[in-house]
Amino acid sequence: MPGARKLGRTSDHRKAMLRAMVTFLLENGKIETTVTRAKETRSIAEKMITLGKRGDLHARRQVLAFVTEETVVTKLFDEIAPQYAERNGGYTRIVKYKERKGDNALTVILELV
Repeated sequence: MPGARKLGRTSDHRKAMLRAMVTFLLENGKIETTVTRAKETRSIAEKMITLGKRGDLHARRQVLAFVTEETVVTKLFDEIAPQYAERNGGYTRIVKYKERKGDNALTVILELV
């Protein structure tokens, strides 16, 4: 269930962070983050790609309500979603990367497949 993890933040801060992370993931194709953040981001990003596959106006407006940049929404609908037209889910991959130097937290790379 998406949104079950609190990530040590208030609800407004958590939503803003997840919006930014999904936007950066769709813009760049991959991001480096911690395991729990990656799992939360993955579920939301896959929903955005599924909406992009629908391709209608309502889906575009739903994505625009969450993703913070219009250019990323255009890229999602024109480039990313058509790549996954024959795929039923599983659009992202989490790869363990290294431990962070400051607090020894395991970091991962979340990337589009």
